[in-house]
Amino acid sequence: MKCKLSVIIPCFNEERNLRLGVLEKVYHYLSQKKFSWEVIFVDDGSTDKSQFLIKKFISGYPNLRYIRINHEGKAAAVTKGVRQANGDYILFTDLDQATPLNQWDRLEPWFEKGFDIVIGSRNTIRRGAPFFRLAMARGFMILRNIILRLPFHDTQCGFKAFRKTVVNDIFRRVKIYGANRHITGSTVTAGFDVELLFIAKRLGYKIKEVPIEWHYQETRHVNPLSDSWEGFMGLIKIKWNSIKGVYDHGV
Repeated sequence: MKCKLSVIIPCFNEERNLRLGVLEKVYHYLSQKKFSWEVIFVDDGSTDKSQFLIKKFISGYPNLRYIRINHEGKAAAVTKGVRQANGDYILFTDLDQATPLNQWDRLEPWFEKGFDIVIGSRNTIRRGAPFFRLAMARGFMILRNIILRLPFHDTQCGFKAFRKTVVNDIFRRVKIYGANRHITGSTVTAGFDVELLFIAKRLGYKIKEVPIEWHYQETRHVNPLSDSWEGFMGLIKIKWNSIKGVYDHGV
């Protein structure tokens, strides 16, 4: 059913956050809104009780949906949700609610000003984040700006919204972080957000970066060496695809 806002929430082994009441917070915020909305939970093959807890919560709510896919990573989960979305605007956000859903109030006005994509930015003090995470973020930003020349402060914040009219044009061109990837364990691929924004900018869509509220949440183990290397190689692959003109032709 067509609605104004579709919220895509990927999930992989989020039992802890689910038991802390994040679903109640999401529903409480949206239930106060006068516009139509839907939430799509995309379970990326969880092996804990996430599936049970989500299904139990959404029972009886027609605008809350649950989709389960094989474990392919956050990028595949977000993509699956986007393809199922019915909203005029499509927002994807993290289940841990490090960025509370109420930050949509800061993004929405920019669509009314003509922007096609509005992204949340943590370009403030990232309270609670460990030093090594801050150092990794800073290093990635420098490399990203050198290699891809993206004019954004924060491409990695998991709070991004798109007009329905542009999402297919962008997501169908994603090459590196699409579906059918072999994944083991928890994974949040840094390059997915970068690839999306790089494609969108290349296609000429209007993108606005907006400061949002953010709270550090430790939801997965981070390996500074392997994660940094993966992020760097992702930038190189995006640049190489750009040189070859891969992003100029959707599939």
